[in-house]
Amino acid sequence: MNNILEVNGLVKRYPAFSLDNISFSLPEGCVTGFIGANGAGKTTTIRSILNLAHKDAGTIKIFGLDTVKHEQEIKDRIGIVMDGSYFYNELSMQDMKSIVAPAYSKWSDADYRSYMEKFELDPKQKISTLSKGMRMKFALVLALSHQAELLIMDEPTSGLDPLVRSQFLGIVMDYMENGGKGVFFSTHITSDLDKIADMLVLIDGGKIILQQSKDDLLDTFRIVKGNVALLNDQNRQLIRGLKVSSFGFTGITDHVAKMKKELPDVLLEKATIEDIMLAYIGGGNDDR
Repeated sequence: MNNILEVNGLVKRYPAFSLDNISFSLPEGCVTGFIGANGAGKTTTIRSILNLAHKDAGTIKIFGLDTVKHEQEIKDRIGIVMDGSYFYNELSMQDMKSIVAPAYSKWSDADYRSYMEKFELDPKQKISTLSKGMRMKFALVLALSHQAELLIMDEPTSGLDPLVRSQFLGIVMDYMENGGKGVFFSTHITSDLDKIADMLVLIDGGKIILQQSKDDLLDTFRIVKGNVALLNDQNRQLIRGLKVSSFGFTGITDHVAKMKKELPDVLLEKATIEDIMLAYIGGGNDDR
């Protein structure tokens, strides 16, 4: 399987924050969820990938092409969904489309009309009158109307109501059905990724903490709960994000077999993506 996106040794320094030598890849045919808390470095990474922020070190390739040397060719082949702030508020969606469409060699008016109908958007409506959900829908319409081979999305569902989020994710899933494509989906709303992600990349404090198949992660980790009296120095090392109270302890473990052997009386439950993320970035164990 070829990598549609490769980031190697990326460094981007700001006075109060920096990306610290981060590397990850996005295999072709995968939806990759880029997760982390607000301020972890997700947007800075995406801006660096798109050359909106000039990196201090490292290489970034899309379709095997260097993103600096082949910027125009690459941007003709990708779709970008940001927060919609780049739209001109005084224009209608149809006017905005007329500005965007000529930038792409494979723009399809038929696809544009189809997606506008799916999202129930009126092309004559002014940008200034659109809700945030409608703006994000329109951004996705534009991203999908030029036969993009890769979608790069930064927090596209943040602030959307459940119905709009469901519609949005449904369109992304339909997009992936035709194969040979990829989606890089930055979000802190991890429940969205339960439905559509194949791979997960976790960033925290400007560093990549893990990159792994979503299914493998969910198969590996379990929430563990039990009586505090069961804990000792040895089995504490098997638990991430350990929280202790007068009612017992809870945490998460990726040592399920050992936990079952050493603590047969504990309760093990399936973990969510959010549980796993918080176990990695939520700080040390809490022995209150």
